[in-house]
Amino acid sequence: MTLIKSISGIRGTIGGHTGDTLNPLDIVKFTTAYATFIRRSTPSGSNKIVVGRDARISGEMVKNIVCGTLMGMGYDVVNIGLATTPTTELAVRMTGADGGIIITASHNPRQWNALKLLNREGEFLTKADGNEVLGIAEKEDFEYSDVDHLGHYVEDNTFNDRHIDAVLGLKLVDVEAIKKAKFHVCVDSINSVGGIILPRLLDRLGVTYKFLNGEANGDFAHNPEPLEKNLHGIMDELKGGAYDLGIVVDPDVDRLAFICENGRMFGEEYTLVSVADYVLSHTSGNTVSNLSSTRALRDVTERHGGHYTAAAVGEVNVTTKMKEVHAVIGGEGNGGVIYPESHYGRDALVGIALFLSSLAQKGCKVSELRATFPNYFIAKNRIDLTPSTDVDAILVKVKEMYKDQQVNDIDGVKIDFPDKWVHLRKSNTEPIIRVYSEASTMEEADALGKTLMQVVYDMQK
Repeated sequence: MTLIKSISGIRGTIGGHTGDTLNPLDIVKFTTAYATFIRRSTPSGSNKIVVGRDARISGEMVKNIVCGTLMGMGYDVVNIGLATTPTTELAVRMTGADGGIIITASHNPRQWNALKLLNREGEFLTKADGNEVLGIAEKEDFEYSDVDHLGHYVEDNTFNDRHIDAVLGLKLVDVEAIKKAKFHVCVDSINSVGGIILPRLLDRLGVTYKFLNGEANGDFAHNPEPLEKNLHGIMDELKGGAYDLGIVVDPDVDRLAFICENGRMFGEEYTLVSVADYVLSHTSGNTVSNLSSTRALRDVTERHGGHYTAAAVGEVNVTTKMKEVHAVIGGEGNGGVIYPESHYGRDALVGIALFLSSLAQKGCKVSELRATFPNYFIAKNRIDLTPSTDVDAILVKVKEMYKDQQVNDIDGVKIDFPDKWVHLRKSNTEPIIRVYSEASTMEEADALGKTLMQVVYDMQK
């Protein structure tokens, strides 16, 4: 059983002992701490907080506790029901709410759930703000509202359509070109909210489709992280040649991966690269991705005359850097597209609409589009942490081993070689160390990652 408190929110497995998992008592504690923080930081706000959730089995239970706790703190709750993470982010802005809570564990398996915390801009809390929430939770010095000042509860199920309207209203979304292309796609929405909102988006774009795992029941048909090893079902479906492309999202629809018409992976790292290439061909400017993302974005950005910047892993770190450098597009190599013209949050709907616009305007196959980008290979490995693992000591040793190379330590340790790189960092969302490495061949990338993994294994003995 696990409870993780980090920049990415409060997440854990359901059930078990208090303090060790995401259980009712801990849900109350952290929701109360968040509401206390919002009250202190937004004393003259709207007194509203938005709540949305993905289709996880535990979602109804967690939602009821969250909404009741917020009402007990005197906040009016706008429950937008089954909704994507980006839909909830937009709903905070659209309602003028003081904040929002997204109930989702994103790519984690079915036994997990989480509270993702938003500010009044509909963006994730900064590290400093998140630490303040954790500090409030630790003290447990809470004050709830009396009976005359309890919050009110409303349900508003209009935000899926309002989200789609906003996406279709973006200047670079070429609705007419997409309709004329008459795309036929296969979608894996992994038994969550993508199965609710994506059919509506595709209908509005004139795209015909077949859904795999389309029932939003939270009982995921496979590991929900949109990686090639989990996507053999849709890849096999595409091999029959009946579709123009495959579309894959994670349970809360902020990550996006494509499958080529021949059943081969487009590459989750290349979701952002392809969308950025399209945006930069129409809008000059800079880009940002995190340290664990492919160099291909840097190459494409420079080809268009822009400047690329790397940020620490974590959506709020990326969006903060994007604002600093005035990036016109950014995101994360895990399939997260952040387009400021829409909002500062990863949004698979925006990614789909921009990708289809690019494909329609170019009039090429998905595999042909993929061939136009620099070809790198990323090996994504992980090491499970043990209670005795000293991550800080591991990072110090790795830095010493590679002190003659270019080293970046703003988030774990990344070693940049002239023709490859490797990044070692503790995950914000799971009790693991992530080891990502990139090179010109998968074999070379994997070998580089395995070298670093052996260092960790040796230190765990």
